Amino acid sequence: MTSISTITQERAPSDYEPLPARPNTFARFLRETWLLVARGLRTIPRVPTRLSDVTIQPIMFTLLFLYIFGSAIHIPGISYKNFLLPGLIGQSLAFGVIGAGVATATDFGSGVIDRFRSLPVTRLSVIWSQVIGQVVEQILGIAIVAGLGLALGWRPHHNLATILTLVGLILLGLIAFTWFGVLMGMLLKTPDAVQGIGFSIMLPLSFLAGTFVSIATLPSWLRPIAQWDPLSPFVASMRHVSQGYNATGPWPLTHPVVAMCGWCVLIIAICVPLALRRFATTAAAS
Repeated sequence: MTSISTITQERAPSDYEPLPARPNTFARFLRETWLLVARGLRTIPRVPTRLSDVTIQPIMFTLLFLYIFGSAIHIPGISYKNFLLPGLIGQSLAFGVIGAGVATATDFGSGVIDRFRSLPVTRLSVIWSQVIGQVVEQILGIAIVAGLGLALGWRPHHNLATILTLVGLILLGLIAFTWFGVLMGMLLKTPDAVQGIGFSIMLPLSFLAGTFVSIATLPSWLRPIAQWDPLSPFVASMRHVSQGYNATGPWPLTHPVVAMCGWCVLIIAICVPLALRRFATTAAAS
């Protein structure tokens, strides 16, 4: 029998192909954020109930209030459809707090965020993907409200300036309220707590903001509260831009676009640092 011996020779380091250069930090952040956002969106078909707050709820509010209140409420100078639909869009912006908070509390409570932290990904991409994913889901809800309203007879202004202004304000409002919701989800920690406290805050504020009835028709003792409601400029700005309807009252209602932008900047300036600090604190604790 002839034995064949194989002699393996060690290769010099220069014989190996060099590894590809690692992307810089910002490129990694963008790539990893996109991968995490795509992961979140791919889970929607498996858990369709996640979208109930941006699909079923807007449709229910639109149909109920349009056909129950529509025949009983008269708004001078504007039809009730054109009065209600911009108000519902403003309300949808605010209710994004609850959806973002529930999703954040669910991910933190189920250990998904902890698994992401164990991966070699940038920490900022984890929280930013949470925000971007929730904004995308809320855009779906607003698109449903707008589409249903157009089908039912809502007729906003259609010029390019109006459309661009409306889209810009909606995106700004979604970003602000989504960061607020993410912070709330990290602080309250459970979806039930977020839903309970979120509805307790947002539901009365949205009703007082003139979403369904004119603030001018409210009782005299309640009217000042509604006029200075933080959500009133959001509702008023949607009507002002889409319909040219000008509300009366104090400065936030007569200058709703400026007031809405001011509130959004304030919410972002407060919630983003607090959310990032909370995220870093929980990461250090774990």
